[in-house]
Amino acid sequence: MGTNDSAALLPYMAVFVRVVEAGSFSGAARLLGSTPSAVSRQVARLEQAVALRLLERTTRQLRLNEAGAEFYQHCRDMLDAADAAVAVAIGERLMRSPRGLVRLSVPKAYGKFVVGPLMPAFLQRYPEVDVQLRISDQSPDLIEDGFDLLVQVTDNPPEGLAGKPLGPVRQLLCASPDYLQRHGEPQHPQDLLRHSCLYLGETAGDNRWHLRRGEQQETVTVRGRYISNHSEARLLVALAGLGITCLPHFTAAQALADGQLREVLPQWRYTGSYQGEAWLLWRQNHHLPPKTRALIDYLSEALIRT
Repeated sequence: MGTNDSAALLPYMAVFVRVVEAGSFSGAARLLGSTPSAVSRQVARLEQAVALRLLERTTRQLRLNEAGAEFYQHCRDMLDAADAAVAVAIGERLMRSPRGLVRLSVPKAYGKFVVGPLMPAFLQRYPEVDVQLRISDQSPDLIEDGFDLLVQVTDNPPEGLAGKPLGPVRQLLCASPDYLQRHGEPQHPQDLLRHSCLYLGETAGDNRWHLRRGEQQETVTVRGRYISNHSEARLLVALAGLGITCLPHFTAAQALADGQLREVLPQWRYTGSYQGEAWLLWRQNHHLPPKTRALIDYLSEALIRT
């Protein structure tokens, strides 16, 4: 395919991007002011021109295949570059004034206790930027699910994405002062065997708590009357004085500051699941829209200060 032929396909590529991000021909048609049949024909012509099937069509949904996902990324980059070119053409004022919708996905507890409280100030600072915040422990596919940014708690961020660390996520053992007064305060991890412990329960090993102090490591198989895969649910039961639980530091922070909880075995470090570095991730792109760059910079600055 020659250069001129490629240029002729640019409008079809733009339509293809809208179809992927809308999730359907009808959704893309509404965005484009067209009809589903016209949009479907344009995508079919694009597939015919490049001799490549890009979308798997079923009666219920459209899905990118492997080739389509790679093709989409290049088309998305093309549109981002076009947006940047238009921004330059209409003046640097637009580049200094972020605007539009940013879609961000974050894990549940991190979203409620860390990112959510930062959003009012961001929206006030950038009155022309809208934010769609999805709070879910299921990380989206940035391409297929149409998100601009996501947060993952991991020590190994996925390859192929750009990212910035937002700070460590630590787990703390906590209990209410009332519980500790009635049942005694553990002095060693093995003392947890005599206590009611509130644990995650998503996998068979979640009741095996691993703790370390210097070179010394201990593993304790805990038991208790309450199991929940949501840290806020365990927080509420711990506040009621019903046991010792393990919580992300940001979930426990306010209750610890208010004296409603006390840290248990503070000289030991819990080394189990859901901890590491919180990473803010996005598609690799040399032409990030100002709205996305504004949220990246805001979150990283706000969280580095804390």
